[in-house]
Amino acid sequence: MSRGFLAAGAALLLLAGCGSGDDAEAAALDRKQVASVLPDAKAVPGWRNYMKPEAQKPVADFPPPVCTADTKEKRKTACAPVTSWGTSAFVRKPDGTTLNFWVLAYEDEKTAAAAHDVLIEWYGGDRVGMDARKVDLGDIGDDREANRAAVGTLGGPATIAQLRVGTTVLGISTGTPGKKTVPDERVQAFATMFAERAQQAQNGEKPSAKVSGQ
Repeated sequence: MSRGFLAAGAALLLLAGCGSGDDAEAAALDRKQVASVLPDAKAVPGWRNYMKPEAQKPVADFPPPVCTADTKEKRKTACAPVTSWGTSAFVRKPDGTTLNFWVLAYEDEKTAAAAHDVLIEWYGGDRVGMDARKVDLGDIGDDREANRAAVGTLGGPATIAQLRVGTTVLGISTGTPGKKTVPDERVQAFATMFAERAQQAQNGEKPSAKVSGQ
């Protein structure tokens, strides 16, 4: 995991065609919909859910802790327009590997895209750890990037992924104090599931996407 993720909160710790499929504007999500996008125990079998999906409205002057940028102006672009945000978190026994999800919701796609561009400057590249390499997420969402480092904040392999699906920016991180990685294909599976859940919510459906067993 990354310095950025820890700064986001130590306690907290992308589906081809996930776009709208036409020129219609993607729907904005309310707080309850944002909470429904976050994976629960059924969506991530084999992992223990220690932080249940929860979303809230941002508080003035206190941006969501998962919304981080390196300048005041960039924070204004990415964080001030957030309408709702939420997180859920998991741990894999017995090695203590963590898996974290977060959502930032915006009024429209243009605002979400601008926020994504700012946030990926923070969460992308070497933020996950020194000498990070790209993880291929395939063609999911509207924008996406993922990076892996051999040594993250917890001392072992770590990844950070971010993607935009319509009016939402989604984040995923993994980290471990051990040596067992979360393979690239699993990171892609988590991202695909998460992106599908966001798209389902924006389609007015109850999110139901999940990954296969570990």
